[in-house]
Amino acid sequence: MALRRSATRVIPSTTPAFTPITSRTFATVAPDPPSRTHGNLKDEDRIFTNLYGRHDFRLKGALARGDWYKTKEIILKGHDWIINEMKTSGLRGRGGAGFPSGLKWSFMNKPGGPDGRPRYLVINADEGEPGTCKDREILRGDPHKLVEGCLVAGRAMNANAAYIYIRGEFYNEASNLQEAINEAYKAGLIGKNACGSGYDFDVYIHRGAGAYICGEETALIESIEGRQGKPRLKPPFPADVGLFGCPTTVANVETVAVAPTILRRGGSWFAGLGRARNSGTKLFCISGHVNKPCTVEEEMSIPLRELIDRHCGGVRGGWDNLLAIIPGGSSVPALPKHICEEVLMDFDSLRDVQSGLGTAAVTVMDKSTDIVQAISRLSAFYKHESCGQCTPCREGTGWLANIMKRFETGNARKAEIDMIEELTRQIEGHTICALGDAAAWPVQGLIRHFRPQIEAKIAHYQATKGASSGGVSAQL
Repeated sequence: MALRRSATRVIPSTTPAFTPITSRTFATVAPDPPSRTHGNLKDEDRIFTNLYGRHDFRLKGALARGDWYKTKEIILKGHDWIINEMKTSGLRGRGGAGFPSGLKWSFMNKPGGPDGRPRYLVINADEGEPGTCKDREILRGDPHKLVEGCLVAGRAMNANAAYIYIRGEFYNEASNLQEAINEAYKAGLIGKNACGSGYDFDVYIHRGAGAYICGEETALIESIEGRQGKPRLKPPFPADVGLFGCPTTVANVETVAVAPTILRRGGSWFAGLGRARNSGTKLFCISGHVNKPCTVEEEMSIPLRELIDRHCGGVRGGWDNLLAIIPGGSSVPALPKHICEEVLMDFDSLRDVQSGLGTAAVTVMDKSTDIVQAISRLSAFYKHESCGQCTPCREGTGWLANIMKRFETGNARKAEIDMIEELTRQIEGHTICALGDAAAWPVQGLIRHFRPQIEAKIAHYQATKGASSGGVSAQL
């Protein structure tokens, strides 16, 4: 128990001498509440109950697991109640940006009411971020959660229909989702008079061609409309002018799929999980050099090391064999071992160490990894996926890929390390969408934490081949 010495009490001169003045030298102070540890999520708090496909994904199995329970009552409570509960829950977008979902869903409900145009909810089920494999598990094992989520989210926005933009390669996922939609129509859960509530709402699937750039919301809208997937300039924002020129909200699969459970249990329940501003549960997909790669639902703010040790059986060869971890998909900077030991898996903690939660796709690399080659591979990916609309991205991603390719063998000068970092700064923040940032951040993380590995490759190349052939040093 902590004890704090109180300040000495001063007796005013007007106080009679005979008045007894008592002063407490010590005050008993209640101890500060211990910081709660996060993780080890209880089974009763899990939202996705068929993540591994062990049970029936169809309507009968979904009803047995609690889906579509009191959905009519939720819809009848109206859009204001739904949005307020989502704001209370503190849910932030699970697609990478982490924008507060309740606030985002409110943008289409402007003062003055509807303007006569249809309204749309668009679900991003493209999942093109390398290392990310969470949404496809929902689509395969719990498709009814997404369909029900579309209905309640659509009611929050007073939308007329939902378009689920699904990656073309997701054959089984699209098949299961379409079957769930058909069952929901047949049971009267969606369509005309959805769930008997008087609210009409349709759900459609749109198959995409698998372009990474279509993960950006306006490029996704362009693709649905039949054009090339290239991001639009903003403003106007989709909430004003989106799909087919109508008010539109684009949301991630996981974000929408958790909404019905939040509304049934209450926003305060969801807010009670995880740290402040980082509330709720999250699907983490861990791959790479771990003993048991998996996708698992856990509480937000779980320590990264505990996540790997508890659910993946630890790093291959033990924790001391760890080199680096990419904590949130290929677009966020990799972190070295000493940071991974303490960092929490949430938006704020990872931001504080100059990385990000992103999609929570955890890629583990042990000491057998050539980290320079790994980041070079990502640079090649972003060069390939750039839509070419913005000059900094179109030209910059090519330069990044070319320089990183030479870094793999060390055929470069040490001065080029600073040159490539300057190049990333010229790309970052200078493009219409975030693909430029996604291409720049992995390289920045490499230089920030693993510069000695790059310098060692350059020194080795100069000591062997460079001395005889002149290498790039002589050419430049």
